[in-house]
Amino acid sequence: MSEAGVPAAPAAAAPAAHPHVNPWIVAVSVMFATFMEVLDTTVVNVSLPHIAGSLDATIDESTWALTSYLVANAIILPLAGWLANHFGRKRLLMTSVAGFTVSSFLCGLAPNLEMLVLFRIIQGMTGGALQPLSQAVLLEAFPPEERGKAMGFWGLGIVVAPIFGPVLGGWLTDSYSWRWVFYINIPVGIASIVMTKLFIFDPPYIERKSDRVDYWGIGLLAVGVGALQFLLDKGQEEDWFASYLMRGLAVTAAVGLVAFVVRELRTGHPVVDLHVFKVRTYSAGVFLMTVLGFVLYGSLVLLPIMLQTLLGYPSLQAGIAMAPRGMGSFLAMPVIGVLVARVGARKLLALGLTGGSLTLFWLGQLDLTAGYWDIFWPQFIQGISLGLLFVPLTTISMDPIPRETMGNATSIFNLMRNIGGSMGIAAATTMLARHGQAYINLFSARVTPYDPAARRMLEGLRSMFIARGADAATATQRAQAALFGLLSRQATMLAFVSVFRLLGLVFLLMLPLVLIMKSPRTRGPAAGVH
Repeated sequence: MSEAGVPAAPAAAAPAAHPHVNPWIVAVSVMFATFMEVLDTTVVNVSLPHIAGSLDATIDESTWALTSYLVANAIILPLAGWLANHFGRKRLLMTSVAGFTVSSFLCGLAPNLEMLVLFRIIQGMTGGALQPLSQAVLLEAFPPEERGKAMGFWGLGIVVAPIFGPVLGGWLTDSYSWRWVFYINIPVGIASIVMTKLFIFDPPYIERKSDRVDYWGIGLLAVGVGALQFLLDKGQEEDWFASYLMRGLAVTAAVGLVAFVVRELRTGHPVVDLHVFKVRTYSAGVFLMTVLGFVLYGSLVLLPIMLQTLLGYPSLQAGIAMAPRGMGSFLAMPVIGVLVARVGARKLLALGLTGGSLTLFWLGQLDLTAGYWDIFWPQFIQGISLGLLFVPLTTISMDPIPRETMGNATSIFNLMRNIGGSMGIAAATTMLARHGQAYINLFSARVTPYDPAARRMLEGLRSMFIARGADAATATQRAQAALFGLLSRQATMLAFVSVFRLLGLVFLLMLPLVLIMKSPRTRGPAAGVH
């Protein structure tokens, strides 16, 4: 009955009029939007002090420009598949890019912090659908045996953009103004709109399933995901559950998300179809992608802090020192995209987890005498390992998903990567603070008047300050302060390397999950391709 009815349906006849488009042109079209949106999650970070000074705000207040974007982005991300079916994928993609571009321009014009936060919310809402939509378009444009190449190309934006973001943001802010961090989106957005209009078309199965809208599902999702993102972003700042606000957010997130899951499993027309988790390979892939986001963003936030606070790098130089990771990914991903079909995705994924773990243990061997090349090589190899992780993982996870539900699956996939990233940043900064305090307490217990080494060090520092003209009492105070400063630097360095090692251990623990995932198809049926 249904097969007989398909040829007569107007929606099925429409695509026949669409011209054939080279899938690589489609890839370039969606990459403009993806790279622009992902870049904006990190490019603003290094500009916060300048934003605060320009808009008469404190540094803590200026972080709302980040939090507001992340919360709005996280709420829209899982709805992208449903929105595409409800309004049309091409229309949603063009509207999202246009809204993101206009709100970027308004962010650059913002006269005060309140207006900047408002425009960042709009920017996050309009940009939230770009990642899953672009991934779904790419996966459908390429046949199964070439999806590794497509994901290698798409991964350049997803993995490389957050790494190059701080470098670009630092250069624009230092050379021009923080406002140019937003203005650079305008030409990219215009190019993306034009290419989307010309080269991207809706497939026949993108259609509104029902006129009914699950308002309860949307509301519960917004409350649950919004509260969780807010909690992860501000938790360390508020000392986590010592704050009434954080405890309230934790309860709200838990209740909202549990109620959302129950609602979506029971309603006939869910905004997010959670039944996709019945596919074992996809479920394992989503979990692994969450862990990848956890480790990637967790380590990404630690290294620049270490470079600036302990090794004395200026902000721009710290951003440049982070570039080798992006270089490794940039060089590796296209090659790995070709190797996926030849070597086997699961083997590459296992190699990526092992390589990523080893490079984090490598970073865990650094000390206060580390030079540039001590940081360069582990990062470069880690960039290659991220390519080995991201491309095969995306290819394996999406392989068993039917094209009709690809938009829904990519929405959940990208949401969990972002949530994993937020969890990684929150966990890394919290562990850094807690471990640093623990090491300071441990070292301080050894520094007593009865410890010969501590006494010799204190006397040496005191003599140095007296030689520089200080009186005995002042020299003693300065010597004690200097000794505590030395202990603090050593304690902080130990905290950094211990967190790096813990992140490396997380990767190793994920290796068994590779065994339960099915290898993707290497040759797709001709009918499915065309």
